Amino acid sequence: MLGLKLPTDPRWVNLAEMDLAEILTDHAYCEQKAATSCISLLQGYPDKLKLVKELAPIVTEEWGHFRLVLLELERRNLKLGHQRKDEYVNELMKFGKKGGSSEERLLEKLLTFALIEARSCERFRLLSLNLKEDDLKEFYHKFMVSEAGHYRLFIDLAKTYFPEERVKVRWQEYLDREAEILQNLELRGDRLH
Repeated sequence: MLGLKLPTDPRWVNLAEMDLAEILTDHAYCEQKAATSCISLLQGYPDKLKLVKELAPIVTEEWGHFRLVLLELERRNLKLGHQRKDEYVNELMKFGKKGGSSEERLLEKLLTFALIEARSCERFRLLSLNLKEDDLKEFYHKFMVSEAGHYRLFIDLAKTYFPEERVKVRWQEYLDREAEILQNLELRGDRLH
């Protein structure tokens, strides 16, 4: 369904499970950044009525996810650590075409955000299937379902504002580049991406 060209190395779950404080901290900041990314789109494209209508509730949802992860940290007597540089997202952002019109940048943003959500969905699925704790499996299953919906929403918004064939071609370019990025990143259990 997601179309990702390179699956996550299965050892990633084992690494993540070794230090839940680290993966939960990174997860919390990913949710926070997702909320602010949606806010940024709303501010940059207030004339796109469907985008505004569809993304406004996602801001609330993503911020709620941030709070849920904070509660999970608290439940485990763990503290939210410091935010770290997200090499994965930074590399995806570098791939986006620079310059051009505001409209052209919108396509790049929508596809970048769709890909981040798709990879998050895939990682949450791995956690929901392979963690040892049943409550954490359920916790991550809910996130997986949500991220799948967000991925679809960003793709659908891209197809709303741009010709479908253009979206398909550029999406494949993003998928190819994302696979290259993953191949070149160190496998780390303290990062969601």
